[in-house]
Amino acid sequence: MTPTPMTTTPDVRRTIRATTVTEAGAPPATGADPAVRIPAQAGPPGTRTGCTTPADTTPIDGDTTGAPAPHDPCAHGFLPERPPVRSMIGTWTRLDALAREAAVATDRATAVDIVDRADRADELTALRQRVSRLSPRNAEAAAMRVAVIAVSCGWGALDPQAPAAREVANEAFLELWAAIAHRIDHDQFVALPTLALHNWAPERKPRRHIPIDQLARTEQLVPIVRWAPEGQPLSRLDRLMLAATRLEAHGIWLFRLADTLAGRAPDDSSTPTALRRLVRIQHALRAQLHSEAAELAAAPATDQQRAVLAALAEQGALEPPVLQAADAVLGIGGRRPGEGRRQHLRRHLPAQHRAWLSAMDRHCAPVRTLAHRGGPDAAVYREAQESLIALRRTYTALVQTAAAPTPDGPLPEAA
Repeated sequence: MTPTPMTTTPDVRRTIRATTVTEAGAPPATGADPAVRIPAQAGPPGTRTGCTTPADTTPIDGDTTGAPAPHDPCAHGFLPERPPVRSMIGTWTRLDALAREAAVATDRATAVDIVDRADRADELTALRQRVSRLSPRNAEAAAMRVAVIAVSCGWGALDPQAPAAREVANEAFLELWAAIAHRIDHDQFVALPTLALHNWAPERKPRRHIPIDQLARTEQLVPIVRWAPEGQPLSRLDRLMLAATRLEAHGIWLFRLADTLAGRAPDDSSTPTALRRLVRIQHALRAQLHSEAAELAAAPATDQQRAVLAALAEQGALEPPVLQAADAVLGIGGRRPGEGRRQHLRRHLPAQHRAWLSAMDRHCAPVRTLAHRGGPDAAVYREAQESLIALRRTYTALVQTAAAPTPDGPLPEAA
């Protein structure tokens, strides 16, 4: 396997670290109580919309290390609590193999034929019967592999439980898809958050335990399911997905600043300080995307991979979660006409993530009133909005580079 070179520059890492107090994850000091947290709100059963959710104590299948840690966006953003499952065991090794075959299929028809052969061998039925035994972490791993298969076959926009879907897609695969969606309580997981944030691993095992966001920032990452054949260089689609993972890892400071701004009054002296740090983080995230661009543009791509990207873009499934978090704070939107409300973009996120973003919408509303004011504080707020717009444009340019048939020129500079 050709390792993915780490494209994060030391300058970018220093810039992001400079916006924080410690690497341990304390929210940036703003002159007010740093322990402010979003109050718990009513939400889906078993979740809260603040910075923590209860630990899941579902029995583990093939995972003897215990249940996942409580989810805390202020600790690791929307990355999984632990590194994704790199190798599935038992009967699930067949799903892993199917995902790898479908990802490197030359076209959709070939990927569909791979699924049909698995159906005729009763492999899909055997997997569906075992879904209820999956631990939450392994269920997420299975969902990632199902997502790879679905988009490779051109089925990403389907509702697996809709009767009309059975006229288009393999029925046994739809049943497996629906069972896993029920297991993880997430119906529309065939999107970038699943395909990127659960499809990476450090190229080498770290010598010690480090936080998940720091692991994804500092280690060389490789995809678990490659969109390029083994022994060949990573494809543009591989590199785009890894870039999205690193963007999420670097954006952890944005989640912590969002938590700091929640509930702040617009005239609070700490508000402009936090907004200035938000601007610096967004500039650093943009520099990170620029550092990915050259190698991504030089990577190989196929018509099938471009079709996968086009399908995800068409269904609004390529929005990085960290950008949605910034949008919840600043209220900038960033949607093209016809793309609908924020909830439309958030439908691809797990329930606890959607709830956290909804809480941010509510609790950052006082800060967003700066958009209608004058003075230096309002100017800082507008600068934060403009930096988010520039960051979105840079990410869009990276996606366009990945989807282009030939290498494009450099990414546009900030407006």
